Amino acid sequence: MEGRKTISGFSKLNKRGKIKWIVENFFKDPEVVMRELMSYWLKNEEQQKILDGFSENTISVFPMPFSVAPNFVINDKDYCVPMVIEESSVVAAASSAAKYWMKRGGFTARVIDVMKLGQLHFNFNGQPDRIQLILTKYEAYFKKNLKPYTENMEARGGGIMDFKLRTFEVEPDYFQVMISFNTCDSMGANFINTILEEFAVLLESKIHSEFDGLYEYRTIMCILSNYTPDCVVEAYASCPVADLGPLAGGIKPEEFADKFAQAIRIAEIDPYRATTHNKGIFNGIDSVVIATGNDFRAIESGGHTYAAKDGQYRSLSHCEVKDGIFKFWLTVPLALGTVGGLTKLHPVARRSLEMLGNPGAEELMQIVASVGLAQNFAAVRSLVTTGIQRGHMKMHLSNVLNQLKATEKEFKMAVEHFSNEIVSHRSVKDFIDALRSQRMN
Repeated sequence: MEGRKTISGFSKLNKRGKIKWIVENFFKDPEVVMRELMSYWLKNEEQQKILDGFSENTISVFPMPFSVAPNFVINDKDYCVPMVIEESSVVAAASSAAKYWMKRGGFTARVIDVMKLGQLHFNFNGQPDRIQLILTKYEAYFKKNLKPYTENMEARGGGIMDFKLRTFEVEPDYFQVMISFNTCDSMGANFINTILEEFAVLLESKIHSEFDGLYEYRTIMCILSNYTPDCVVEAYASCPVADLGPLAGGIKPEEFADKFAQAIRIAEIDPYRATTHNKGIFNGIDSVVIATGNDFRAIESGGHTYAAKDGQYRSLSHCEVKDGIFKFWLTVPLALGTVGGLTKLHPVARRSLEMLGNPGAEELMQIVASVGLAQNFAAVRSLVTTGIQRGHMKMHLSNVLNQLKATEKEFKMAVEHFSNEIVSHRSVKDFIDALRSQRMN
């Protein structure tokens, strides 16, 4: 249709050609925008080529801050944790909580289990016991014929762990085989999906041969599940209540512990609060997951499903004050990998893992969970003492000043002025306007 901004063969254009078409059709100042987008290309051509290969129709690079949170002590081991996130208060909060707990014994973490799941979805017009018969009778056959795909993983201690038949009364003739996997240090998505598709062919073949065409079978789809309730890690921090101080606002340790525990209970019973509460946990988790080249969307979706596993969305973290001891813990599914995917291809992800001591998947799970717990502790500590905005907006001050195009001198004067003042966009703007007005006069 005349006037439509559409194109055929866009993916075949080189990167400059793609940008040229975009800026000429969707921007008012094409030359300026084209220069700007090209300015973000990496000067290292080899690394830029690697990044371009991660996606389709790549035109530029989207820069994100690569930060670190030092002073993490996890299972008596020191870490400086890489974090990729655009919100400065997140890194500041994680660092603050890490230093706080470093003086009180640090974090303790343990992996509860590492099973990941894949699903074969199919239609079958027979009874469930017919399928169960096939799974039981031919389990060894299935594993033997899948050996070409599993032997490398088995050599590392992983592979297929279990086959389980699932039925759903609300969907007639629909069945599912859930397969459990141990993928060792790999996240394992491609490994799982490949095996599922091969298994579907084997299962259909055995159904036809065993029942001689008596039943109809149809594969619907084969795909891993990002809900991994058996790939779970726990992290906790604990100390005597008396050791919780000193605390901001002059609050006594006993009152802080009581308010903190109640704040956690509120997130356990109220989905509205739990949603924001868990978002804070994932502020920490996601930033490390991204920094190490893992899939934060998969981690988020699995974590939120886990938070609703009993029928109501609840807090992922919990708190107990008992016999004078404060204990705060987090249990969360984390299907992570340290080999394969972007973990070795992405140049910064590779350095992130090196910074952490090149951990295996289980150690990385413990690190990530501890950062999520630290982030949550820092947020709730602020909420029950000084309030969240005081610290958050102080960290946000530089963003506001950049928006107002503050000079270096104005920047320094604003930082000094707001060291003991409440930060808001209006208060910062008024301060800068006053400075500029005085200078003009």
